[in-house]
Amino acid sequence: MAGVIVGRVYRHYKGDLYVVEGVAKHSETLEDMVIYRQLYGKGKLWARPLSLFLAPIDKPGIDQKYRFELQNIKSKARH
Repeated sequence: MAGVIVGRVYRHYKGDLYVVEGVAKHSETLEDMVIYRQLYGKGKLWARPLSLFLAPIDKPGIDQKYRFELQNIKSKARH
């Protein structure tokens, strides 16, 4: 997993879906931060370091390889 794709949906290993809104720089450390919105509830906006967003996950009973994984969800919108 080389990076994230802005505008695409990712699944957290616990099951919820999020859309990546962008990648920003932390103002003091210049670390890349993923800005993502939950696709449930009130659609809260979150930020997480890119390295943690893409981190491998190794938990018993979890089939997912990474904390967040890209989902192949096609848009119904017509362009």
